[in-house]
Amino acid sequence: MTGAERAVFRKEANTLKPIIQIGKEDIGENLIKTADEALAKRELIKLAVLETSTLSAKEAANALAETLGADVIQCIGRKFVLYRKKPEDK
Repeated sequence: MTGAERAVFRKEANTLKPIIQIGKEDIGENLIKTADEALAKRELIKLAVLETSTLSAKEAANALAETLGADVIQCIGRKFVLYRKKPEDK
C-alpha cells in the first residue's frame, strides 16, 4: 500500500466511530469473527482498545491485521483503523 492510498484511508477514517471494542478478554475467537465480518462488509473499520485490556492499541492492531490479512492504516491513542479490500464477486 502506498503512502497516498494510506492518506486517503486515514482521511476517510476520521469520520468513523469505533464499531468494536477490545476489553479485558483481549483478542478472542468472537472478536476475530466480528472484525472479519465487519471488514468483509465495510473494508475500513475503526476499533478501540479499552483500559481494561492488557494490549496496547498498536499490539492489538498488529495482531488483528496479521490474523485477518488486513492493513493497519493508523493507530492513535487507544484507537486504530484496519483496511482489507473486499474480495471481488465472481
